Amino acid sequence: MRLYLAVVTGAFRRHATYRMATAAGVFTNTVFGFILAFTYMALWNERPRLGGYDMAEALAYVWLGQALLAACSLMGGGFEDELIERIKTGDIAVDLYRPADLQLWWLSANLGRAAFQLVGRGVVPMTVGALAFDLALPEHPLTWAAFLVSVLLGVLVSFGIWYLVALSVFWLMDGAGVVQVAWLSGMFFSGMLLPLNVFPGALGEVARALPWASMLQVPADVFLEKRTGGWGLLEAYGFQAGWALVLLAAGRALQAAATRRVVVQGG
Repeated sequence: MRLYLAVVTGAFRRHATYRMATAAGVFTNTVFGFILAFTYMALWNERPRLGGYDMAEALAYVWLGQALLAACSLMGGGFEDELIERIKTGDIAVDLYRPADLQLWWLSANLGRAAFQLVGRGVVPMTVGALAFDLALPEHPLTWAAFLVSVLLGVLVSFGIWYLVALSVFWLMDGAGVVQVAWLSGMFFSGMLLPLNVFPGALGEVARALPWASMLQVPADVFLEKRTGGWGLLEAYGFQAGWALVLLAAGRALQAAATRRVVVQGG
C-alpha cells in the first residue's frame, strides 16, 4: 500500500512541474467556459427549465464541466497516451517485471494526476465562472464533501474506460482509432456538450445508463443537489461504483489475457 501511495504522490508532484501546460489548460478551460456559458444562456432563455435546470443551475453545469474536464479525462489526455506508447515500444515489459500490480500502478498514477488536475485546472475556471455569472452553488456544506466523493468515483470509472482502451493496443498495434472512438463517446455521453437530462426519449435513457454519465452528469447532479441525502445520493454512488467495479474487473481480465499472449509492435 505504501508503494501505491508513493506513486500517487509522485504523480501529483510530476504534473505540478508542468506549470506552463497547466496555465495553458486553465486559460483554455476558461475561454471555452465562457463560450459554452453564453451558448447555454441563449438556449435557456428560450427554454427556461430545460432538462429540469434553471439558468443558474445550467451555468453551474457548464463550469463544472470545465473543472472536471482534465480531472476525469472527459476527452482523454490522461495516462493512456503514455501507457499506449509503452505497449507499442515494448517498454511495457519493464512494467510487468516490477514487483507491483500493473493495473494498481497505473491507477495510482492516474489518481495523483487527477488530484492535481482538479486543483490546478479545476479551481480557477470554476472561480472565474462564479465571479462572472450567477451560478447555483450548494446550499449545504456537506454537499461539497458528497461532490468530491462522486468525483473520485467518476475518476475511477474514467480510469476503467481508458485502461481498457490502452490495453487494446496489445492486439490492435495502434490505438489511434479506438482512442478517437473513446474520445468522441466521452464528449457526447458524459454530458460535456449538453446535460444528459436534455436528451429525449430512449436516447436519454441509454445515455444516462452508460458509464460516461458517471464522469460529469452524476457529479454535477450531486453538486446541484439534485441527488441529496438518503436514497438519491446512495443511488448515485451505487451507479458510479457499480460501473467502476465492472470496468476495473474487465481491465483485470484483459490484462491477464494480454500477459499470456503479448504481441508488441517493434519488439
